[in-house]
Amino acid sequence: METLKDRLRADMTSHLKAGNKVELTTVRNMLGEINTREKGGKTPLVLDDAAVISLLQKEAARRRETALTYTEAGAEDRAAAESQEAAIIEAYLPAALSQDEAAAIVAGVVASLRAEGAELGMRQMGTVMKQVSEQVAGRFDGKALSGMVRAELA
Repeated sequence: METLKDRLRADMTSHLKAGNKVELTTVRNMLGEINTREKGGKTPLVLDDAAVISLLQKEAARRRETALTYTEAGAEDRAAAESQEAAIIEAYLPAALSQDEAAAIVAGVVASLRAEGAELGMRQMGTVMKQVSEQVAGRFDGKALSGMVRAELA
């Protein structure tokens, strides 16, 4: 099975051959970030797909924030470039969940924990968030997810 890193490397080669400069630069930067994370600590490690997805989400969010800053400053050309890079990165991420799908996952986890006899209150938020996060796997905003869990437990 092809990993996300393998897909990024293959796409880098195809962008190089096709002459897609923006896509090539963006994919190279992502592979550089991955290599930095893998070799940056005291002991080298290999990032799995979940860790790579998390890294790509952070990079896409950073570019969206930068684009917003450029837009507010009146630098539309730079904002467009940042937005384009964010879109390229987001193409590698799994499809995002809708609000209803995320709410259904939260409700399902809470219902299953209550069925097991767990007394759920705000003190058990961490337990619920852990299980919800495993199922959502980065396909929905964490702050919004936390708000949903709070509302369900209240």
